[in-house]
Amino acid sequence: MAQIKQLSVALRLPTFRKDMEEVATLALKEESSYEYVVLSLMRREYEVRQTNSKKAQMTRAGFPQYKYLQDLHRDELPADGKEKLPYRETLDFIAAGQNVILGGSPGTAKTHIAIGLGIKACEQGYTVLFTTVSDLLTQIRESYSERTLRGLEHKFKKYDLVICDEFGYISFDKQGSEMLFNHLSLRTGIKATIITSNLSFDKWDEIFGKDPVLTAALLDRLTHKAYLVNMNGESYRMKETKKLLNKKTK
Repeated sequence: MAQIKQLSVALRLPTFRKDMEEVATLALKEESSYEYVVLSLMRREYEVRQTNSKKAQMTRAGFPQYKYLQDLHRDELPADGKEKLPYRETLDFIAAGQNVILGGSPGTAKTHIAIGLGIKACEQGYTVLFTTVSDLLTQIRESYSERTLRGLEHKFKKYDLVICDEFGYISFDKQGSEMLFNHLSLRTGIKATIITSNLSFDKWDEIFGKDPVLTAALLDRLTHKAYLVNMNGESYRMKETKKLLNKKTK
């Protein structure tokens, strides 16, 4: 037993080491085979590693908070979001390298849906990055100044899913617009990207310094074979607030 413990340390099998006496004792009582003992210990080690891997994936994704799809009150979503969400939560769009664009009124659960899809992707073993568009552009600018942009681009291309939140909250100068366009274009037709925006497409030129050519090019790249979800409707957050207020007054 001491030798087994030593080897389990060398092989980095903490769960195997922690549970082996319990499993061995139980096997003796039930007269189980040695294959059963080995299988039980390996299964426990595997399950713990899978759980830890998913937790690590979610941490690396950088979600600002954990918002799960099962916590959504789906009846409160805009009609198009309510209709299309079941298809998107299959995550087929990730395997196909297709984009999802959630556009519409503020407060209609666009970010909640995006994070929920991202968490589900982590749970299924996909690599995910969550970022706001302004944070992404800041990172691009810094990498450009430090001459590490190629490394950032290589890493950005490899994520199975990138979530770009708050598209349209701030506008960009010409250089920023071109940088963002080039960066997002790296994933076009290869990897999936989710974009949330409070602006309708006809107002996207306001983001890119009123450059219609650049706006049209980016729209073409992002929407090609993409799933567009119209999230215009009454504020989801406002509905939740009204419910809470009604409960307090009763």
